[in-house]
Parts: sequence; C-alpha cells; structure tokens
Amino acid sequence: MFLRRLVVFAILSTVSFASVIEDVRSQIAQNDFIHAKAVLENYQTQHGVTPEYLEAMSWLARGSLAAKQLDSAETYARQTERFSRIQLYNRKLDAEPHLPIALGAALEVQAQVLAVRGQQAQAALLLKHAIATYGTTSIHARLQKNLNLLGLAGQSAPLLNITQYLGVRPTALMQLKGSPVFLFFWAHWCGDCKAEGPVITQLKSEFASSGLTLLAPTQLYGYAAQGEDAKPKDELAYVERVWQHFYPGLQGIPVPVSKENFNLYGASTTPTLVLLDRNGHVALYHPGVMPYDELRGAIQKVISR
Repeated sequence: MFLRRLVVFAILSTVSFASVIEDVRSQIAQNDFIHAKAVLENYQTQHGVTPEYLEAMSWLARGSLAAKQLDSAETYARQTERFSRIQLYNRKLDAEPHLPIALGAALEVQAQVLAVRGQQAQAALLLKHAIATYGTTSIHARLQKNLNLLGLAGQSAPLLNITQYLGVRPTALMQLKGSPVFLFFWAHWCGDCKAEGPVITQLKSEFASSGLTLLAPTQLYGYAAQGEDAKPKDELAYVERVWQHFYPGLQGIPVPVSKENFNLYGASTTPTLVLLDRNGHVALYHPGVMPYDELRGAIQKVISR
C-alpha cells in the first residue's frame, strides 16, 4: 500500500498545465484508470476546470468505453459535456483547440454508449440535436460521422458539392446512378490517406473496366506545408501539389473541394471510404483505412449485384 501511494504521488507531482492530457492518456494506455483519475483530480485542484482538463476527462470517457466500462464512460462523458457547456457561457467553441475536442468526444461517447446498449434511436436523436446546436462549429463532421455510422448504410447517398474542384470536372452523383461509385475522402496532411493511396490505385485498375467510378473529395483547412497559415488560393495550390506527388496512380480522378461535403459525410476521420451501389445507395461507410482484401471484397460484392 505504501509503495502504491508513492507511485501515485510520483505521478501527481509531475502533472503540469501542459501535460495533463498526455499524462491521462498514458495511464489509460496502461489500463490504469485509478491513476488516470488521480492525475485529473490533482490537476483540477491546482488549475481548476480548463479546456485542457475537459479534453483529458474526455479521454477518460473514451478509455472507459473502449474498456467496456459503460457506466463510467457515460458518467465522464456527461460531466465533460456539462462543464464544456459552462465554458461556453463566455467563449466560442472554436476559440481554442481543446474545448471542441472535449465536447465532440463527450457527445460521441454518449451516443456510442446508447448504441452499445441497443438504444440506436436515442443515440441518433442525441446526435441530431447536437448537430442542430453545433452545426456551424468544427465538431459538425464528427457528430455527423457518428450519426452516419448508426444508419447511413442502405440510405441514398448525400449529394456532393462539386462547385470547386481540382482536375477534371466531377459528375454529379445523381448522374452516376447505374454505376458503382467509390468516394475517397482525404486530406493533404493525412499520412493514413497517403498509405491508402496505393490500395485505391490498385482497386481502380482492377474495377475500372467494371464501371467503378472514383471521386476523391477533400477540403481546405486554413494551412499548408508544415502547418503554416495559408490563404484559400495558396492552400488549394498546395493541395494540388500534394495530390500530384503522393497519388500518381489516381490522377484523372475528380477532386471536389468542399467543407460541406465533409460535414455531410461526417469525414472527421481521414481517410473516410464510402462505396455506393448502382442505385446510389450507401453500401459501405468506413471512417479510417481498410486493408486491400476487405475493400476489394466490398467492391466486388457491389459490382456483382
């Protein structure tokens, strides 16, 4: 017991204003929720409830959910949401980076807990209400992603905004009915997107003759190389250079550029992979990378129908 207290004291003594998030995540990675909670409580005693504190608490919610501790996950998520709302009394959600992460995670975890408990309708209602409340903020896409995961498969695909684009002019999704369509949502800064590029290239070569149409939606983020702020025109030029350099096998594929598309499809995770069947319905909705075999199997299934 004495040794355990020494370990806790050693952890707490190292907690700083800047490191609470990393410290909590480190303890969660070791499945040590007792120490993670102790780190968080000690930080609150020293600094109060800050956006950093709330992001750290949101990681406790996410960690508890991953460990299937649903009651704890729900409790931490609700506390994070409640304290975040208090913070919003005197600041905008996107005034700094930690608060939107905290609130987005809190709402996400609450919805996922409901879904795991078989309460999909309640989860969807929670997310729809949150989108109505925070639809003009940076967490819109994250909320939409979770809503899409609950029920986008089998539904008609949301229409893409194709007003701005790189490369050849995109064809509207309504005009592509009759052909299977693959959407590769990517970002210029995304390493996982670059890793998925060769997989998409291989699938393009295999299924182009079967009528598979590819589009690669992206958006502007306000910065370019090395995170430097960039005006839209300069960032767009940078995006085009990234696309040409890292995706040589995908040249000739239309690249719609629109934040609206990312919100509609909930592409807060990049890449987000979406496969539409010949009727324009979503056959696959997958935030994150997919192995070649799994993705090929999904495409083959759609094409063979």
